[in-house]
Order: sequence, then C-alpha cells, then structure tokens
Amino acid sequence: MARSWFRFPGQEDEMTQNGMSRTTGAEPPGPTVPDVSEQPRPAPRLVPAAAERGTFLTFDQIYQGSGVKPPKIAYGILKVAAMVNSAHLAGMSSEAKRNSLLMALEAAGVEIEDLLQDAVVRQKALNDYEDAQQQRLKELESAKLEENNRIQIELDRITGQHVSRIQANLDDIAHEQDRFRTWQRAKQQEGQRITEAAALCVPQGSSASGLTEVLERATLVRR
Repeated sequence: MARSWFRFPGQEDEMTQNGMSRTTGAEPPGPTVPDVSEQPRPAPRLVPAAAERGTFLTFDQIYQGSGVKPPKIAYGILKVAAMVNSAHLAGMSSEAKRNSLLMALEAAGVEIEDLLQDAVVRQKALNDYEDAQQQRLKELESAKLEENNRIQIELDRITGQHVSRIQANLDDIAHEQDRFRTWQRAKQQEGQRITEAAALCVPQGSSASGLTEVLERATLVRR
C-alpha cells in the first residue's frame, strides 16, 4: 500500500483519539493513571529564533523545531548521507554506491518512501528557517535604516542650530570690530583736537619738543 510522503503532526493523534484505534476500534483495557512525563507538550514554534543576534540554530535544532517533524525511522536520510561518505564506499562509481546502499537498506528493512519523506521534510525545515532568517534580516535592516534616518534628521537640526550660533558669534565679532574701528577714528580726531589745543598753550617760538615736554609733565602731574 502506498505511503504518504507528508505525515503532519496530529494525523496519528486523530487515529488514537479517546484511546481508540481507528484500525481496530478497540478500547484500552481500562483506565490508567496518566503519566505526567508523557503529557503532550506545547507545539514548538515553526522556526524558533536564535537566542541572540549573530547566532543561528544548529541543524538538529532546526529539524526538531520545525512544524513538521522528520519521521522517526531507524535509517533516516542523514544516516544514508553518512553511509554515502563512508570510507568503505570510497572510490566506487555512482552505480556501485547505489547498489550497495540499496542492498544495505533492503537488508535493514528500510522503506525508500520513508527516506524520501525524511529528505523532503528536512529540506523544507531548512528552507523555512532560511526564509525566516532572511525576513528577520530585512526587518532589522529596515528598522536600522529608519533609525539612521531619524538620527540624520536630528543631526541636521542640531547642526543647523549650531551653524546659526557660530554665524551669530562671527557677526557679533564683526560688529564689535566695526564699532572699535569707529571709536579709533573718533579717538584719532579727539587726539588731534587735544594736540592742536595744547599747541596753542605753548609760548610762541617754542620748538615741537617743547610741546612734547609740556604734555609729558601734564601727564606726570595727573598720575
């Protein structure tokens, strides 16, 4: 009878629901005390996230955390992969390896459909985990770029404020320099007026040095 390649969790539970087998319809011998250790556990997430950023689940963790578990068989596809890479088959042609594997699997009573189902389930688990990690990366990139955009806006605002302050300080310096130069010109004019007035106070016929001496003596007296 053909086997289903995809057995999802819950199908076997439905077959044994209420303690009755779907194939036989027989009830269990009698009520038993439920074992706490055998109580059903919450279904794990389809693709559990890594504990911290930059780390990824191991392949075994991915397989066990997948929504569809690999079938529990003695010889899974990973066992076959290990057999393919065995030193005993090294140097053999592909056809010879295939025949050896098929003989070993047949001797062990392994169903090929079980192996193929195991391979499909594991590949799907890996692909789902990869898709989830890619989506997580896109969300992280989008969030970080949005944050950078907000930082840039704030930086531009702060930079604009400081540039305005810098320009205001430069304007203050230029304004004070202009005022000082204006005062210097007025001071020169005032000094010229004083010199001219002082010159009139010196007796006629005195040399220029006499005016200087008079001004110096006046300065000493004020001190």
